[in-house]
Amino acid sequence: MSVDGIWNLSISTPIGKLKPVIELREQDGALTGVASGAGEDVPLTDMSLDGDRLTWKQAITKPMRLNLAFDVTVYGDTLRGTSKAGRLPSSTVTGERQSSAEHQA
Repeated sequence: MSVDGIWNLSISTPIGKLKPVIELREQDGALTGVASGAGEDVPLTDMSLDGDRLTWKQAITKPMRLNLAFDVTVYGDTLRGTSKAGRLPSSTVTGERQSSAEHQA
């Protein structure tokens, strides 16, 4: 399964919905990614794709300094799962892969 592409995420958090965009690339069996949102770009770390289960971590500084751990299931061009920050409750994550036409717009 390929997760390459640009994904529009929606994260339902206690402080409201966050709408980061992540760009995922798979090259020579290695996954890389960058998340953009709240005026910052942060690298995705500890990325793993096992079947349709995708996990990664990222550190953000806005709206507050948090280390997030994502655990999502990919269904073609959509994904669904959770994001967890330390001892805070899990937040629901949904996402949709942008179409090629959107990339060129």
